[in-house]
Amino acid sequence: MAKAASGIMNQGGRSGVRIVVAGDRGTGKSSLIVTAAAENFPVNVPPVLPPTRLPEDFYPDRVPITIIDTSSRPEDNGKVAEELKRADAVVLTYACDQPQTLDRLSTFWLPKLRQLEVKVPVIVVGCKLDLRDENLQVSLEQVMSPIMQQFREIETCIECSALKHIQIPEVFYYAQKAVLHPTGPLFDQESQTLKPRCVRALKRIFILCDHDRDGALSDAELNDFQVKCFNAPLQPSEIVGVKRVVQEKLPEGVNERGLTLTGFLFLHALFIEKGRLETTWTVLRKFGYNNDIKLADEFIPSPVKRTPDQSVELTNEAIDFLKGIFELFDSDGDGSLRPRELEELFSTAPESPFAEAPYKDIAERNAFGGLSLDGFLSQWALMTLLDPAFSMENLIYIGYSGDLSSTIRVTRKRRLDRKKQQSERNVFQCYVFGPKKAGKSALLDSFIGRPFSDTYNPTTEERYAVNVVDQSGGPKKTLVLREIPEDGVKKLLSSKESLAACDVAVFVHDSSDESSWKRATELLVEVASHGEDTGFEVPCLIVAAKDDLDSFPLAIQHSTRISQDMGVEAPIPISIKLGDFYTVFRKIVSAAEHPHLSIPETEAGRSRKQYHRLINRSLMFVSVGAAVAVVGLAAYRVYAARKNSSS
Repeated sequence: MAKAASGIMNQGGRSGVRIVVAGDRGTGKSSLIVTAAAENFPVNVPPVLPPTRLPEDFYPDRVPITIIDTSSRPEDNGKVAEELKRADAVVLTYACDQPQTLDRLSTFWLPKLRQLEVKVPVIVVGCKLDLRDENLQVSLEQVMSPIMQQFREIETCIECSALKHIQIPEVFYYAQKAVLHPTGPLFDQESQTLKPRCVRALKRIFILCDHDRDGALSDAELNDFQVKCFNAPLQPSEIVGVKRVVQEKLPEGVNERGLTLTGFLFLHALFIEKGRLETTWTVLRKFGYNNDIKLADEFIPSPVKRTPDQSVELTNEAIDFLKGIFELFDSDGDGSLRPRELEELFSTAPESPFAEAPYKDIAERNAFGGLSLDGFLSQWALMTLLDPAFSMENLIYIGYSGDLSSTIRVTRKRRLDRKKQQSERNVFQCYVFGPKKAGKSALLDSFIGRPFSDTYNPTTEERYAVNVVDQSGGPKKTLVLREIPEDGVKKLLSSKESLAACDVAVFVHDSSDESSWKRATELLVEVASHGEDTGFEVPCLIVAAKDDLDSFPLAIQHSTRISQDMGVEAPIPISIKLGDFYTVFRKIVSAAEHPHLSIPETEAGRSRKQYHRLINRSLMFVSVGAAVAVVGLAAYRVYAARKNSSS
């Protein structure tokens, strides 16, 4: 399998490779470059060469190379640093007859690259091999092994002689190869194993090529794979040879149906160990992967165009697909995906999207860490809401093969929802505001089934909780709670469009603490004012948390006054500690479904509306007066005309 991949197209989308050569004075940098380009050892070499270009047909990959020589003068350090930062690969030279120049690699040059944050492959080249003391017979591996252990960015090491024309073309071939077919993303040199992301990508490719889904690549499937990746079929004898190699080293790599996933991965590890990285890279790129072992941008849909007050949801087609995937990976049929099953589901994605913020630990799980179907779909709903392109990308990774445009829909504008006095959304986003120790986090935790805790853990960053809410007599809705730390409110409201994505805002306060109430109402006024100023007004609810404690004096009077003055409902009492909180989530969804209600009105907003009404009334009077005057003038003219004609 995988004949030599010469003349490979699409080398990660590169149109050229820029290689910067650096090292101490007198180590042979310029001679190395001239000899590689001209194939002749130079008699006189200038201190620094101009950029040197190797044409695209110089090496089999057919990608042109530009080689940048660098100065060894201290006054040129700044320019050298800039060139190194622009490099695709760096060649560091030392002189085989000057051991101190080798020491300088680990004491100066390699640390300098790290200091400059140059994160590209490094090729270490020992020049002037013909001048090395023959009495010092030390292998290159012995010399370089300690340095390569310390500096993992070193891709390979090689010794050469420009004078004797020993391994000169190989230097820049290895440098180009390190850029076009890098080892780092594929293989862990220390453990001598394929890296996890590489394994996951190859597993996805294996599944895509296993057309009959029997867990093995038959001879026909192997041949189809070969033609797709390398534009050349395999002869029957070659297929037999490939399977024999695998079976000799790894018996479980082949079964009666063909090459197993284990055998497929073993083959690629073998290619890499033998230095044939271009084979694995050709396969990955043919299936759309970039150098980060993720699908390249051209395979991912462009961001969905929408206004700030529109959101994105999964369609029924996407939800049905996800339900099927859930059932497929629920191997024990218990109605939930345990961590092991969830990891297997995402084993063909670069990583599980649910393993990192903001999607980690945001949905309800059972005692065994299992995720219900509602919890699974809720996490997808949040991912689609926050990052539609990322959601579609992960649909591809887990096996969706249809038209991605049919997996999402853009909702109606929220402003239009308010005019229509009804929202057609299936996913609602609720911003949760409140002062410290009000009970915001406890509200989110209760929403996803976590037990109450008396321990106070301040929230320093925004966090999410998402779940399905059953509406009595209505369809299920997905509710996203987004907790806004008190210290983050100012930053949030600094953006004009910060409330555009909000369907409803909740203001939580500790019902036993008057200062908590005052701060919550201040936040309510701030948010309401921002909505009035920007046009992104949102329904607002007040939640009186810790209802198991005695209310502060005059709590009822204060709350009644705020409700009447701002036109919002009375505070909703809840007690997370006593488990009395279930109705609040339905009320939140109900407020989001009827976005024209529960919108608070500040004093400034009320004055502004009265002013606009007064202006509109005045304009109406002026219009009516003008109309009467016009009609009167017309009547007079008719009267005058008749009088003149009669006389």
